[in-house]
Amino acid sequence: MTTPIPDMSDASARDRFERLHHEIRNRICLLDYAPGSRLSETALAEEFGVSRTPLRRVLVRLECEGLLRSVQGVGTIVTDADINELEQTYRLRMELAGLAGRLSPTRPSAELVAEFRDLAERARSLTDAPEPRSFAELNMAFFQALLKITDNLALREVSERLYFQTTRIWLQSVFASIIDLNEEIRIFGGEVEEILAAVELGDMEAVALIQRAHISMSFTRMRSAARALGVHESRAG
Repeated sequence: MTTPIPDMSDASARDRFERLHHEIRNRICLLDYAPGSRLSETALAEEFGVSRTPLRRVLVRLECEGLLRSVQGVGTIVTDADINELEQTYRLRMELAGLAGRLSPTRPSAELVAEFRDLAERARSLTDAPEPRSFAELNMAFFQALLKITDNLALREVSERLYFQTTRIWLQSVFASIIDLNEEIRIFGGEVEEILAAVELGDMEAVALIQRAHISMSFTRMRSAARALGVHESRAG
């Protein structure tokens, strides 16, 4: 199920571009557009009510970000997200997360503290009613909030790009029963609570270190589970 189409009738050209990019990127990361599927420029342009020229610019940007690829004679294809192929990306994300607390850290505003409190409440609610898509959407919202702990725009831009390259792996792992949804939500809820406490104290370096540790542990859990499943299936065969 795809998300509702954003209203772009009163937006500037730049805003329309950003909204369209955000919407298609979210659909890819939420697996509305599965890996290997072909995106039709004509169908997308009609759906969003835009011409193919700005749409093509969005698709080129998503290709540069590693989410799409152009295949001669086929069209625009959604890339796959394989944990083994993206190991170096995960490791770079860990290092960048640690830097966020040292490079131009922000002083948390009342609005940012309130945002993290809301995210913590959503995480608690999700524990009682676990659902993969809702968890994925919450995880994405949490990451966007974490970007605000630094004013270093270059760091934020690179971190965001790498995050969206890897975020699909988690959802694919859930659907493939590689990792346990309930356990992941429990662990995630703990991370949110820890980061909320650090934000309330104004300790951005602690926030960054907590995030770095959880990226590392998440990657290790998924890789270990995938390897164990591979061994199990090999023996069963």
